Amino acid sequence: MMKKVFINISLLLVLFVTFSSCKKSLEKQFNNPELTSQTSLSTLFTAMLNSDRVRPAYWNQRTYLMPHAAVYSQTATFDIGNTVYQQNDNYTGNYWSDFYYPAGNGSGPMAIYRTMEKTFNALPAAEQANQQVFMQAAKIFLYDQASKMIDAWGDIPFTEAGSLETNNAIKDPKFDDAKTLYTTFIAGLNDAATFFKTASLPANVSASFSKQDILLTGSTDKWRRYANSIRLRMLMRTSFVDEATSRTAVTTMLNNSAEYPLIDGGGSASYSPASNDVLLQPLTNYTNTPLSALTEINSYSAPDYMLNTVMAPANDPRIPVIFDKYGQTAGGKFTPNPTYKAMPITFTAEQQTTERTKFAIIDSTTFLNNSKLPGIVITAPEVNFLKAEAFERWGSSASAATAYNTAVAQSVSFYYYLNSISPSGVKVSAPSAADVNTFLAAPTVAYTGTSTDKLAKIWIQKWLNFGLLQADQAWSEYRRTKYPQLTFVAQNSNFPLPPTRLIYPSVETGFNTNYGAVKSKDTRTTKIFWDVK
Repeated sequence: MMKKVFINISLLLVLFVTFSSCKKSLEKQFNNPELTSQTSLSTLFTAMLNSDRVRPAYWNQRTYLMPHAAVYSQTATFDIGNTVYQQNDNYTGNYWSDFYYPAGNGSGPMAIYRTMEKTFNALPAAEQANQQVFMQAAKIFLYDQASKMIDAWGDIPFTEAGSLETNNAIKDPKFDDAKTLYTTFIAGLNDAATFFKTASLPANVSASFSKQDILLTGSTDKWRRYANSIRLRMLMRTSFVDEATSRTAVTTMLNNSAEYPLIDGGGSASYSPASNDVLLQPLTNYTNTPLSALTEINSYSAPDYMLNTVMAPANDPRIPVIFDKYGQTAGGKFTPNPTYKAMPITFTAEQQTTERTKFAIIDSTTFLNNSKLPGIVITAPEVNFLKAEAFERWGSSASAATAYNTAVAQSVSFYYYLNSISPSGVKVSAPSAADVNTFLAAPTVAYTGTSTDKLAKIWIQKWLNFGLLQADQAWSEYRRTKYPQLTFVAQNSNFPLPPTRLIYPSVETGFNTNYGAVKSKDTRTTKIFWDVK
């Protein structure tokens, strides 16, 4: 059963036209303390970070990731049917509006940031210098979240969004050009990283920042690395549409690690995700798990290509912590399936229903019953995959091999870490270094072949690493690289295959008078600007 409480949005829209600007109505409706002018920057900052759109919370998994990005990237399974590739307007509209206005649980980063700007600008100059750390960190987080909006929709309202928070004016925000916003974000992330390089905080500000920073516990070094790493991700995402710019910026970063430190785990295969990655940990009183989100819409079976084509042939050591063999119950006795095998993507709806128990499912300890799963912002494996691609395309293939092998090995460490933190279930001992090296030498994994072969291996392993928890990133990278080479069964409907972008939800198109400027591009087959390969 759905667990999110809906509000009477239509009533609010009659008064305030567009979701992107409806702060005061929301304050009245919810008595929301997040957006009052008296609220401190530090409190607003915490509210911004405390996001159920980052953590693997029920609503985000059940209504946004699993029925959309995970289907379009095949990082989770789905029920075959005529509407399987159709976007659910209510659900994507909810995700859209959760970016623009706060309704609890960290939603509304756009509105919260605008309120922070107004609060900051009202401070005396001396106090602004002390409080700058909150604004720079919030900017990094906002740009990260906004880039995911662009990756899903393309042009979005941004520069004029939040006018009510900024100057108490109700204004329909224009849709900003997606590529221009990416350029702005990339430059802003570099500025933020430069700030954190030399940031020296007074004792009282340092204590407050450490307390309120529920993402990185006040570490200026990790905020610097976070900014550089998201910038690297964005530069690589645009590297086929503007290769010269990306190549110059990325090679500068990778050739000077002291000046541009990254979330890369120090290049250690057996790194510590808890210490090195950017992970939004669950609150201490959080008890929910992904079980309902994945089982309600049958997203819990093992994906065909991932298990059958990529992992099983390589005897991938991640299999026991990502999947469970599952099995059948007869006469009150449960008999596990003999091997890890995924249900074929070509099954009909009837076959899915009758044959599901004969195939592997998502592991219950690591995923289904794990209330300690963090929200994944960016990890060392992803960063090293990005480095590997950059080295292979623009530098040394030997350096690419080192980064690739490190990334794959770190992915093994990461998934065993997720298994180890689960409060229940069977924990699996991590493989030895020798076992991981054997895996890295498997023909389908080993960094061999032509440059095209090597890039394909980088992209496939990165897609696998994203998995269902980062299905949005997996979908973006699938569209950018065209790997893995997935098979999609066409449906006899108006939505025969997955879209190349989400269409704008009706909560925006029905009320923002600037929609006309982007209406011609608002089709499910229009490509995001970086999707040119």
